[in-house]
Amino acid sequence: MSVATITTRRLKYAATINDAALGEDTPPDYELQYIDIGNVDSDGRIHDIAAYRFEAAPSRARRQVRHGDVIISTVRTYLQAIAPIIEPPENLIVSTGFAVVRPMPGVLDQGFCRYALREPQFLSEVICRSVGVSYPAINASDLASIPIPLPPFTRQQAIAAYLNRETAKIDEMIAAKERLLGILAEKRRALITHAVTRGLNPDAHMKDSGVEWLGEVPAHWKIAPLRYLVDVTSGSTPDKANAEYWGGDMPWVSPKDMKRDRIADAEDHVTDLALKETTLAHIPPASVLVVIRGMILAHSFPTAITTSVVTINQDMKALRCRPLIEPEFLWAYFRGLEKYIVSQTDQSSHGTKKLDTEILGAVPVLLPPTDEQRVIVQTVINQTATADRLAARLAQSLDLLRERRAALIAAAVTGQVGVEGSA
Repeated sequence: MSVATITTRRLKYAATINDAALGEDTPPDYELQYIDIGNVDSDGRIHDIAAYRFEAAPSRARRQVRHGDVIISTVRTYLQAIAPIIEPPENLIVSTGFAVVRPMPGVLDQGFCRYALREPQFLSEVICRSVGVSYPAINASDLASIPIPLPPFTRQQAIAAYLNRETAKIDEMIAAKERLLGILAEKRRALITHAVTRGLNPDAHMKDSGVEWLGEVPAHWKIAPLRYLVDVTSGSTPDKANAEYWGGDMPWVSPKDMKRDRIADAEDHVTDLALKETTLAHIPPASVLVVIRGMILAHSFPTAITTSVVTINQDMKALRCRPLIEPEFLWAYFRGLEKYIVSQTDQSSHGTKKLDTEILGAVPVLLPPTDEQRVIVQTVINQTATADRLAARLAQSLDLLRERRAALIAAAVTGQVGVEGSA
């Protein structure tokens, strides 16, 4: 194919949307496999599919899919959760938080569709047409009205074949770097775990902690449930329809902000009026923030320390440390015990993961003297610095690879690069 501008058509003229759904007359014991927003990563991979009986499944488990469909998130659209459905089992169901795009035969090639829905202009339109602050969403009719590139059908097939080959090479590099990041993270976690549960002195006298999974700990350390060591503050979401509550100066921290160890700001902000008229609380600096609801709890326990005054949403808790424990040590302790805490999460009635306040409060916390806590934290910071720098470089290179992948897709589907075999 020669390089040429490709015409566009609204998605609704090339595909149908949300063709099939489970009805309320579905037998209660019908076994289904379920994909929610959290099961699709930013690279379009589906993971951790859950299994349910219909009567116990989340109420959102309704959309039926078949081979060749493409699912795209219509809630929390900033996540850009988009994935092709390839040879699914007959009982695969996706959340109503997705739109199921089904290409029209002879009009939109199934392989091309998965890339067309990732074209930057299309994604930009999805974001622009989304409504809402914390959970921006777009309805199916608005999604259907967005134009997509639509070259002749044979060209679509050639472009899809070309992108399958070229993106596979990039995906291999991404996977290799992600594996290395995983190894670094595991080594970092092991180092922190040892420091916060065994201390820094290899010759220290040890005692049985009384907690099977903790084993022996330094004899001079105390141990107490978390609820005796912190004051807990909950979060909330002001009315999203009230514009006077949003766009102020106060950072409103939600799980999407919990990607760093220190929190001073957030993507969203609320006004003084929201703080005055709602249950939002001021969270002071040196508070430990944790995520207690969300699919990320399937594999991680995000935690961070505030370095300025913030407020939080309902999927978070803020822990204000009492004198026996330093905030930095509690942060490190959570890092070291991440696997244990993740194992304590449960499934909510809506299908997402949650960590009950009672369970969090019962987490046993080891308590070195506060001076020793500070030394442990500083040692952890020093010993993990090299791994953190390497991880940062890897993360940067991953971002560049993903940008390269996105640019390649954009250039191919919009006719900016020549693709052989598409004439």
